[in-house]
Amino acid sequence: MIRAAHAAAPGKIILFGEHAVVHGQPAIAVPLAAVQVQARADPASAGSGLTIRAADIGRVFRFRDAAENHSFYNALIYPLRLALDWLHQSEPDLTITVQSTIPIGGGLGSGAALAAALIRVLLAALDSPLPRETVNALVYEVEKRHHGSPSGVDNTVIVYAQPVYFVRGQPLETFEISRSFTLLVADSGISSPTHITVGDVRQLYDAEPDRVGAIFARIGEIVRAARAAIESGKIELLGSLMNENHALLRDLTVSSDKLERLCRAALDAGAQGAKLSGGGRGGNIIALAEPGQTDQIAAALRQQGAARVIETVVRS
Repeated sequence: MIRAAHAAAPGKIILFGEHAVVHGQPAIAVPLAAVQVQARADPASAGSGLTIRAADIGRVFRFRDAAENHSFYNALIYPLRLALDWLHQSEPDLTITVQSTIPIGGGLGSGAALAAALIRVLLAALDSPLPRETVNALVYEVEKRHHGSPSGVDNTVIVYAQPVYFVRGQPLETFEISRSFTLLVADSGISSPTHITVGDVRQLYDAEPDRVGAIFARIGEIVRAARAAIESGKIELLGSLMNENHALLRDLTVSSDKLERLCRAALDAGAQGAKLSGGGRGGNIIALAEPGQTDQIAAALRQQGAARVIETVVRS
């Protein structure tokens, strides 16, 4: 029995631990609920097969016609194929419409969220629920098509909609939030490939292992303190931890004039803390804000040239 269904998946943001995580330290990522992929499934006429409507780009794709070299195969077709293969299910007569508010290519988990929403809506339409662990494993397989050897962070944060604490080579841990807190995510408008900044930090470490190793170790301490603060509801401690984490990332040469201006603007407007998020030199900064201060902080960020400002609540 095929039925109408709806599913959604949030974005994600790295909160603490960028770059040091590549060198064995922990990092924390959290769900970004203010931006989402929404997916709707509607039964279709007998024999029509599975159709995917990508509302954001005004394109329609037929499951049965999509070859693996198709430009949208990995994003739109492969997640559904994986789920159908897992269920040993033939192609259903179904139309799936997807729409996303997650910026693409900004380190906010758009690919994993799209895969999660597609898989979930298909399972719901077929009345074939699967445990979150299985959905997570399927989305991770999609991430491997996109990224080769991903950390598993994006899919885990997004599928479980919980913060994730991760150390390279160790099992990912989800953990609870005792008290909700508000973040502003400001896009610098600058594209900066993460592999370049990661490579530059590695070169810096090779040249100055003692100094840079000490920076990595301190970032690890900050991450552990941040997890303890989030779990215990001591959100007021996060701001100073964010500021110190950002200063250490600056020492690793992955900040930039634009990111510095955005962080300073957020702090001057009342943010409790601010730091770059992700690979650095471009991409996003995040700012911790009291709910009543978000408008003035967002205005200050836009005045400093933020291309986009997203307000989100990381909920308990």
